[in-house]
Amino acid sequence: MAEELSPSAYVVLGLIARHGPMTPYELKARVEDTVGYYWPIPHAQLYRDPPRLAERGLLEERAEEHGRRRRVFHLTGAGREALDRWLADPTSGPPETRNPALLKLTFVDLGPSERATALARQQAAQHREWLELYRNQLAENDPARPDALARARLLDVGIRHERAYVDFWEELAGN
Repeated sequence: MAEELSPSAYVVLGLIARHGPMTPYELKARVEDTVGYYWPIPHAQLYRDPPRLAERGLLEERAEEHGRRRRVFHLTGAGREALDRWLADPTSGPPETRNPALLKLTFVDLGPSERATALARQQAAQHREWLELYRNQLAENDPARPDALARARLLDVGIRHERAYVDFWEELAGN
């Protein structure tokens, strides 16, 4: 049985499948514009994954012939098959939530009670900003983008998520 790929490896395969051959730097920019809002990937990982995927035959590495001779990665047939198998499997692991504010909320009762209110107010403000950002991105979503439908769906869930967080933190702050 083949070794399972990491989520970041599937992101690399998916972005190259959607947008064509890319350098690690271009992958970094695409991650920031797409999955980075809900699945942050360290930049160093985006430089490590493509060569590893090339070693496994899932990507092909080609150096540019002119200029800076950057490393450009192309999806192979085996890479497309690995991506298709992953996408065809309707199961996924449990969601991961790494939220520093929730971590603080776990222990905020160890100090003065004003700390919980201050944390809640700051978080409500931050989530209102993200809510507005996602609403604006949805309004500006270009239907000609190859990922327009997926982007609209993800922005919709992001809006719902942020709306729930705003409600939670505002209630905790006493607003």
